[in-house]
Amino acid sequence: MEPIGQGREAIIVTELPYMVRKGGDGGLIVKIAQLVQEKKITEISDVRDESDRHGMRVVIELKRGSNPKVVLNKLYKHTQMQSTFGVNMVALVDGVPKTLGLKEILVHYVEHQREVVVRRTKFELRQKEARAHILEGLLVALERLDDVIELIRGSKDPDVARQGLMSGFDLTRVQAQAILDLRLQRLTALESDKIRAEHSDIMERIRELREILGDEGRVMRIIKEELSEISEVYGNERRTVISPSEEDLDIEDLIQDRQMVVTITNSGYIKSIPSDTYKKQRRGGVGITGMGTKEGDWIEHLFVSSTHDYLLFFTNRGKIYRQKVYELPEGARTARGSALVNVLEGLGDGERVQSVLSTRDFTEGKYVVFATRKGMIKKTDFLAYNTPIKSAGIIAIKIRDDDELVAVRRTSGDDELIMISKSGQAVRFNENQVRGMGRDTSGVKGMNVSQEGNQIIAMDVAEADRELLVITENGYGKRTPIDQYRETKRGAMGVKTIKLTDERGGLAGALVVKEHQELVFVSQGGMIQRTSVRGISQQGRATQGVRVMKVKDDDIVAAVALIAEDSADGEAEDDGQDELAPVEGGQEETSAEAHADAPADLDAQADEVPAETSDDVDAPDVE
Repeated sequence: MEPIGQGREAIIVTELPYMVRKGGDGGLIVKIAQLVQEKKITEISDVRDESDRHGMRVVIELKRGSNPKVVLNKLYKHTQMQSTFGVNMVALVDGVPKTLGLKEILVHYVEHQREVVVRRTKFELRQKEARAHILEGLLVALERLDDVIELIRGSKDPDVARQGLMSGFDLTRVQAQAILDLRLQRLTALESDKIRAEHSDIMERIRELREILGDEGRVMRIIKEELSEISEVYGNERRTVISPSEEDLDIEDLIQDRQMVVTITNSGYIKSIPSDTYKKQRRGGVGITGMGTKEGDWIEHLFVSSTHDYLLFFTNRGKIYRQKVYELPEGARTARGSALVNVLEGLGDGERVQSVLSTRDFTEGKYVVFATRKGMIKKTDFLAYNTPIKSAGIIAIKIRDDDELVAVRRTSGDDELIMISKSGQAVRFNENQVRGMGRDTSGVKGMNVSQEGNQIIAMDVAEADRELLVITENGYGKRTPIDQYRETKRGAMGVKTIKLTDERGGLAGALVVKEHQELVFVSQGGMIQRTSVRGISQQGRATQGVRVMKVKDDDIVAAVALIAEDSADGEAEDDGQDELAPVEGGQEETSAEAHADAPADLDAQADEVPAETSDDVDAPDVE
């Protein structure tokens, strides 16, 4: 790796595997260029050859914010920067061909060498013992040389002489024949000394060979000594480096496990930045600018996640995309980030990210619950999504052509759910009423929205300490404690959550909120208003609400969303509470304390209307 300025880095290649070409058709540089063009590796901005007489040098420049180790791993995977050579590990074991591992090969080789040393030693021992036997006969002859000569001279032929030596001197046939074959020059004093010295040496060698055969450790030491001698004679310096295989090495082993702040804006820009970029602040700190957004955009999702965590992106078409946090583009603190369509390359036309979940190992929740516009709800085991996901995504919930996904929530298996319809009704029920299903299913009826023009606009976990905020198309809204919504059956039309009139218009949006959070209201004409939750009046279920956003006569409210702010770094002195505080479930979202003033038109307090509509009718299950 080599820095090249402006926060960018380059991968420098100075050596290639055997038989891999650098340039030309089919060469490494051409292959990398093809991968960039096909968008299989999107982090590379330029590839050039700077090789000269001093050696090879290929420079692979990376885009700003790219992780060089991740890019290098992709190059290992898709190019010949990493090559594999096959080794035939078949050997005969007891006469049977077997495929062996490296350890088994070594074990059998050592066993073979042990057998070679033992058999060689036994052979030499037999040779030495045979020679010692002859020399012992010659020594007998030398001790009684005159008698031997007289016996030989008195014999009429060699057979008689041999028989005489065997009987007269207690010799074997081999020893007697050796004496008869003895040349006269060996009878000199010098040659006699040589025979005695040879016999002594052979007896010493015989003793040594017998010790080797009786000591297994001695045999192994001989094998080591001989291998060392071979290495000294034929060995040279290693020409390759032994390192862990990149195929066996998990890419995460190369990535530091650190906390990252991930931000996603409403218009679809995403970036990650190390959390230590922000200094901890006490409550009331003035903060610093955390992200630059274009006019009319805002941060809709903010996660504090580890680089080893997954982000699960659920789209309105019911598909799921998955990315590791370390694969997301890093950006400067004030940068806007990269467009989601460049991160999730499989996003189709008209497909947009509807919900995002963060997870380390899919154990933070038991189920994932989905809700659609047409009132369908589905519950699937969270672990069902712990599967390899292609770049084109996989089906998370089967969505019909006239329907789309509204919300995705992670649940414990015993949570309360609340669904809100455009007609101003809300149904609250325990998730136990929804049986678990597989990924490629449509779900069951969660709320009855059979009225013409009616549809689900929101679904969330109904926590007792929170409130349901609703806003109408003409800008009227309120917040109501969750516990005011009684539990109904799944598939019912629900109970009234706001009294709708022609003046108020239909329900445009709904959110489960806490008092300290901030909201943004968006109209179809592009008008945006930001306000705090506490600035909106708390009222009963069946009231009409108060004006929270002024809209023009030819405009209506299109949506309401929570704002997640990544402010940090302050110098206030308080009780030490940090801004970025974790919440349950492995996913850490944060929202800043609201500072926006409430709208001025808050004086139209409406009386609560006692009437309510409740049709607790079960609907058929559809998978």
